Amino acid sequence: MNELKLIKKAIKGNKECLEELLVLYGDQLYRTAYIYVRNREDALDVVQETSYKAFLSIGQLKNEKFFLTWLTKILINCSYDVLKKRKKELPLNNMDELTEDKREKRVEYLDLLEAISRLNEKHKNAIILFYFHDLPISEVAKVMNIPENTVKTYLSRGKERLKKWLGGMNNNGEKIIARSI
Repeated sequence: MNELKLIKKAIKGNKECLEELLVLYGDQLYRTAYIYVRNREDALDVVQETSYKAFLSIGQLKNEKFFLTWLTKILINCSYDVLKKRKKELPLNNMDELTEDKREKRVEYLDLLEAISRLNEKHKNAIILFYFHDLPISEVAKVMNIPENTVKTYLSRGKERLKKWLGGMNNNGEKIIARSI
């Protein structure tokens, strides 16, 4: 059964269809949640809470074309709820067991996640939705309730800050050191 038919049936109250949709989008939801909360357990909690809230409110979805946008909004709100409850740092576990190459990539990835988490909320949301969730600018605009040109501005400014923080170029075109924040 195609996705649109599943969504229509889910809106009409068919819980099995909604469950199938959640399984279909589960990996994408998990990856997005992980980018926000930055650990496996909390990301799984966010996906579970998102699923629960989707089950409760699926009947309120007016347009089936915006199912993923609607689900993503719920996920972002659940992610922020988890972040508000937890005010601690992410521990680096098992770094000794990684090979040098994997350790370096992991550190780079963690540096990227750390830099993204330091962006202001509007830039962070735009970056995550566009680059990690692979949503087109029009969908990012709908999720964030802002015009498309504003999304483009947020993406541009967010990328500019990330480049500076992670070893990009400064305003004079000179290379800067990665950790000079």
